[in-house]
Amino acid sequence: TLLLVGQGDFPFFLGKDVVVQNYKKAKSNMKTLEKLGALLLHGVDATKMKLHTYLSMHKFDRIIYNFPHAGFYGKEDSPHVIKMHRNLVHGFLKNASGMLQANGEIHVSHKTTAPFSQWNIQELTVWNSLVLDECSSFKIETYPGYKHKRGSGVRCDKPFPLGMCSTFKFKLTSAANKMIGAKKN
Repeated sequence: TLLLVGQGDFPFFLGKDVVVQNYKKAKSNMKTLEKLGALLLHGVDATKMKLHTYLSMHKFDRIIYNFPHAGFYGKEDSPHVIKMHRNLVHGFLKNASGMLQANGEIHVSHKTTAPFSQWNIQELTVWNSLVLDECSSFKIETYPGYKHKRGSGVRCDKPFPLGMCSTFKFKLTSAANKMIGAKKN
């Protein structure tokens, strides 16, 4: 099973009405996904998602969060803005690590140039029983139909410049995987 978090045309952190209002293709994208059997959840905080009624009952093989962003609260290189972004990613990783199947993966795609490199995403995994399994260049073609969007503000439906980006792939530590395996038996 796959969990996508924070998608621009149907973000989990906004209510359905806000999504439809902010993104011109959101309504048709949501209808298509629902016809294909996808479950779309709105209003779910990525830092508290394991507490959600539906999500708390499921474990996932892969959890993907492309370009997490805490919002626009000043210049991207401002220490308080960097801290907000780090807190978002840390909270997401903490929640996602508890929602993985044994041998599952968490993928976070992220810009790797300054100031985004100051988020130090790899460092945030230390407290979440995760290890970096792979880091590769972000390839948008891996996600057919994916459109990177700003996410909030008056230009929320507009793309942002990608620049140099990577996809960080994390797995649970071997000790955490053993604990999950033991719980199943």
